[in-house]
Amino acid sequence: MMQFDLLAARLAETAHDSIPSPVIESAALESHLEVLIEHLQRLERTAASPHCLADLRLQVARTLVGLERCEDAWPLGRAAFDYFIAADEFELAADACDILFQANLPDSIAALGQGIWLAVTCPIDPELTVELLSHVIDETPDNADGAAVAATTALFLADVRSQGQQREDLMFFATQLLGSVARRHSGIDSPEQLDHWMERLELKEPEKFLVRLRNVVDVLVQDNWWFDREALQDRLPFA
Repeated sequence: MMQFDLLAARLAETAHDSIPSPVIESAALESHLEVLIEHLQRLERTAASPHCLADLRLQVARTLVGLERCEDAWPLGRAAFDYFIAADEFELAADACDILFQANLPDSIAALGQGIWLAVTCPIDPELTVELLSHVIDETPDNADGAAVAATTALFLADVRSQGQQREDLMFFATQLLGSVARRHSGIDSPEQLDHWMERLELKEPEKFLVRLRNVVDVLVQDNWWFDREALQDRLPFA
């Protein structure tokens, strides 16, 4: 009997290994989505707090994007974003922008720009800020200065907004990111060349490269702003 049990276990393991990993991941996401939707429907029937509903909608949207059901994800992510903006929960609003960008729909680029504006303007998790800025690098042609501005901003904010192990990790990542951008932009491959390159592109002074980042954001968003930036800044505790 023991030998039979061992053989059955090995056959089950072999069958599991024969299933492609993406299929397993998709099945796991589908199962997770069912649980989330059931929970959301239950909360919608009760007097759940608006925050709980918005947070759960964002989780559902994230899972739908993972399943490439982006059209279904968009209204949930956008509704969550609108709530978080109104509630001054700017980190969650920026996170919603990240998910909406990953949906790869017509307004996704505008979502990215607004997420970056929130991430730079508001004191949110620097790891999310760096992630949003890295999307600009991925979307920008090799010879464009926008990627250099985004990478420099990522390094600057990792330096001034993070601490401890997170700071070490983010500084390392952002430094690698900037080096990669410099190589693809101008073939930079030494510290001396990098220093001259940053000098030439005016990437050493925050008051200069942050203004250029604002221009990058304006190009991404165009006239498709979903909130009043001046009114939001007036609500910030340090405004």
